[in-house]
Amino acid sequence: MSNKVYDILKWITQILLPAIATFYYALANVWALPYPKEIVGTITAIDALLGVLLGISTVQYNNKINGGNSDGNRS
Repeated sequence: MSNKVYDILKWITQILLPAIATFYYALANVWALPYPKEIVGTITAIDALLGVLLGISTVQYNNKINGGNSDGNRS
């Protein structure tokens, strides 16, 4: 995966999805929107999956760059 795709997915995972989940949950309580727990739970599950996939990508990238010595951080 390219660095641009990685950076976009990282932003989605760390910023966008948690913000959407929080926003919907807050509005659902104020405006009685349907299924707040189910929708927020689904967004959170997708976010967790993306986080794991990005973590795997980071380890693979670092292993490739460092010849097997990965510290788990991707620039």
